[in-house]
Amino acid sequence: MKCFYFLLALCFTMFSANAQKPVPIIFDTDIGPDYDDVGAITLLHAFADSGEAKILATVASNKYPHAAAVLSVFNTYFKRADIPIGVPKGKAADMSDEQHWSDTLIAKYPHKIKSNGEAEDAVNVYRKVLSQQPDKSVTIVTVGFLTNLANLISSKADKFSNLSGAELIKKKVKRLVSMAGKFPEGKEFNVFIDSIASQEVFTNWPTEVIYSGWEIGEKIKTGLPLIQNNGIQNSPTKDVFRIALPMAEEDKNGRSSWDETAVLVAVKGYEPWYSVEAGSIIVNEDGSNSWDKDGTNQYYLVERLPYIKVQQFINQLMQHQPQQ
Repeated sequence: MKCFYFLLALCFTMFSANAQKPVPIIFDTDIGPDYDDVGAITLLHAFADSGEAKILATVASNKYPHAAAVLSVFNTYFKRADIPIGVPKGKAADMSDEQHWSDTLIAKYPHKIKSNGEAEDAVNVYRKVLSQQPDKSVTIVTVGFLTNLANLISSKADKFSNLSGAELIKKKVKRLVSMAGKFPEGKEFNVFIDSIASQEVFTNWPTEVIYSGWEIGEKIKTGLPLIQNNGIQNSPTKDVFRIALPMAEEDKNGRSSWDETAVLVAVKGYEPWYSVEAGSIIVNEDGSNSWDKDGTNQYYLVERLPYIKVQQFINQLMQHQPQQ
């Protein structure tokens, strides 16, 4: 009998050692001008609840007045109100939500941070959080403009770390997963809006980069199962899609899921849904992009399984409710 319990304990120890550790994530979003960011942050909290991700920080690359408060709404709703929130304090895009769903969220749901003025500078959040993490451990997910990361690269040693921004990234970051670009070439919103920052980041980024391009998320339509689920009440995610989906004819079957795919790949990896094309991105002066097949350490996603498989999975995750 003692032998049985010893073997049982040994098996449990081996299982625990082989179990996937949560992926440490910094989530960087332009939350506001589109609402697929809302689906993305919901997926991220769902993965955190399942033990697959650990959310280190949520930062906005867009300085419209509701950015920090909206991030606080979602972090609070999913019972992680103390996650650090950052916003750009210098020059950055200021783009609000045209459907005005953020007004509803701020009025209806509790949130610890009420304004951008109460949030930390995004670069300070990055430097503080990265300095506290093990080497080569952090995955950064950008689903917006590259403003914060360009500022991080050029940042100097400070009270958080005696390393420069570029050195800190190289030491602490495992990979960058970015919803950016259109492949093999084209012009995409996130790259275009701050094309100078995009050039700086994608030319000088010292770790692996995976791009979820415009063509990946465009045909993945999500949100309808969520708003049709009568069992879900008082959900900020449901409220956003309930408000916004009817406002555009092209969204009658759901909103394109650009940002959700980036979070999915950052946490779960790109297989079995996608394969990758190796090389490196070229960001042109006009904000368009092309692809250098001879580049190294960068990859863009290529559809492998039918997109409907990813659509079903994302729709399921977007209905996730906070753990009780």
